[in-house]
Amino acid sequence: NHRMAESTTVAPPTRDEVMSVLGTVIDPELGADIVTLGMVPGVSVGGDGVVDVGIKLTIGGCPLRADIKREVQERVGLHPGVTEVTITWGEMNAEERSEVMSKARWNARDQAPDTEIPASCHVLAIASGKGGVGKSAVTVNLAAALAHAGHTVGVLDADIWGFSVPRLLGIGARMEAEAVEGSDKPKIIPNELPVGDGLLKVVSTGFLVDESTALMWRGLMLTKAVEQFLADVAWGELDYLLIDMPPGTGDVQMGLARLLPRTSMVIVTTPALAAQKVAQRAADMARRSFLPVVGVIENMSAFTCDHGDTYALFGAGGGRALANEIDAPLLGEVPLETAVAAGNDAGTPVSIEHDGAAAEVFRSIADRIVVEIAPPTAPDEIDMAGCSARMLDAVAAAFDD
Repeated sequence: NHRMAESTTVAPPTRDEVMSVLGTVIDPELGADIVTLGMVPGVSVGGDGVVDVGIKLTIGGCPLRADIKREVQERVGLHPGVTEVTITWGEMNAEERSEVMSKARWNARDQAPDTEIPASCHVLAIASGKGGVGKSAVTVNLAAALAHAGHTVGVLDADIWGFSVPRLLGIGARMEAEAVEGSDKPKIIPNELPVGDGLLKVVSTGFLVDESTALMWRGLMLTKAVEQFLADVAWGELDYLLIDMPPGTGDVQMGLARLLPRTSMVIVTTPALAAQKVAQRAADMARRSFLPVVGVIENMSAFTCDHGDTYALFGAGGGRALANEIDAPLLGEVPLETAVAAGNDAGTPVSIEHDGAAAEVFRSIADRIVVEIAPPTAPDEIDMAGCSARMLDAVAAAFDD
């Protein structure tokens, strides 16, 4: 309980007035006010000026409980007709919690901050449910194939403490900050790598620290790092931005949904059905964040030896099963080849240096991205790229079940 100064001359506030004040109390974790989020199931105002506010938390032991309590009591208590503010705490059930998180994510989309990513750029996040599926190699090979075809492609290594993109592309130069026309502060300049008729622009934590350095960042620090790479890098013109996501369904994924809500996701999995089940969680996180999943890539598919015999070393069917489960196209099945590993070690993506089966699959997926998934956007089509119809499609898909 919190006691306010006694008032005998001013009438207590109405319930609507209290709700209006509560609408200014922001849940710092969810980024929206507690009324909009549905966290205030009821308010009662007594004739003696005692105001009781019902608040439902997503979990009973919410660490932000004290902050919310202080904000509610201080703001409601400013009304001269309030003598006391009490709070009746509650905890949401699973359905209420899901609804609150959906509202929070939609609010995040609607209030996305400005970034240096051009409006005409197609953003594809390459994600997985677990590590060890070759997600970074897939990202690099697709980016190189797109650039080789004449596009300007950004590569953002968002696997902040597990970065591998610099080695996979054979780039070791450090990034520098320079003054940029039109900006009041220096911007980070991406490392550039000409590929075929196009260009790669690459940003990674690996260009800021030594490869052997362990980064012990967690939670908000990871999200802030990604935010800096989007807002403080002079990306310039881009046709595509491919983001190498950290494995799993954590803070970086949710932060990306807030920072670049127009992002589409591609899920990478291996043929094993067990891996498919884990990858499904990443797809579910994307769906709940209103990020459409535009395709599935099965990596480490069957191995064909020199004699022509094929072996499914890591199982079979995982990519197809995942694509069917989440109703997304299977973009390709990348076979196991020693050339892929050799290209990774040498910093020369197999998609542009070889003519084997894996290279052909990567080039085929890149072609499909350009033709079907995300055709290059002409300047006069920029307004349509972020139109509400796409958002509504994402919402409809998210709640279709």
